[in-house]
Order: sequence, then C-alpha cells, then structure tokens
Amino acid sequence: MRTESVAQNFAIERFLPFRLSVLSNRLTRVMARVYFRRFHLSAPEWRTMAVLGRYGPMSANGVVDRTAMDKVRVSRAVARLVSAGNITRRVDPLDRRRAVLEITPHGYGIYQQVVTLLRGVETEFLADIGSDERAALDRVLATLESHTVTMLQKAGREVPVED
Repeated sequence: MRTESVAQNFAIERFLPFRLSVLSNRLTRVMARVYFRRFHLSAPEWRTMAVLGRYGPMSANGVVDRTAMDKVRVSRAVARLVSAGNITRRVDPLDRRRAVLEITPHGYGIYQQVVTLLRGVETEFLADIGSDERAALDRVLATLESHTVTMLQKAGREVPVED
C-alpha cells in the first residue's frame, strides 16, 4: 500500500486562506468596476477614502492599520487622492514628523455616492443568503479577523502580503 504525502493530498481549492483570497479578489474586481467606471478610483484609493470617510482624519499608518494594505500602496493612493482633490495631507501640529490625512468635501461627496452604489452590489451579492446565515457569517468573520490579529501579534511582526 502506497502512503501519499500530505502535499499530494493538498487540495488548494479547499484551503480556507486560498478560498478567502480568491473570493476577496473576485469581489474586489466586481466592486472596483463600480467606482472605477464612474469616479476613476483604484481599489487602494477607494479603500483609503472609505476609511477616512468612515473614521475621519488619521495618518497614513492609520490607513495601513485599518485596511491591511502595504505602506507603498497607501502612499501611492494618498498621492493620487491629494492630486485629485479628494483628500488633504497636512502636517500634524502636535507632531511635525506626522502627516494627517482628511477627506475633502468633494471627496466626501464621492464617498457617499460610492457607498450607495456598493451597498446595492453587496445586496445583490448576498441575495441568496438568508438573515440567519448572514448573522452567522458576520460572527465567523469577526472571529477570524480577531484571530489573525492575535496570530500576527504573537509572531511579533507584520508579515508583508500582496492583496
């Protein structure tokens, strides 16, 4: 009888991190069509605006922390958003080494329009999932999100990943 290795029996299509990544990538592409076609925003630009629109002024590191995007992507998104007049970048008066990002009134108007459009896409995406399943999904995702933070803290450092 031949013993197969773990690697030979590894079905990537059933591996949870892979499945979540593929789902996230596909859903991001669907959502990106909405805000790119109308507002010419990339996914990192939209995520940056979404965080600033939801939470208010913060540093680029705050955006990195809330989105799990790498610093280079956030930096490029910030530069394009500042250039387009969607956000401002000003020196923090309490710490001159730090810049504070803030969504502009123009940017906030775009933010509100995109949120409305994306909620429609989300409704369509979740149409075949009942309210009990949605609640269960929310609980599972919250648990997994919390667990990944704990795992990263235990590792003692952030591991760079491409999203």
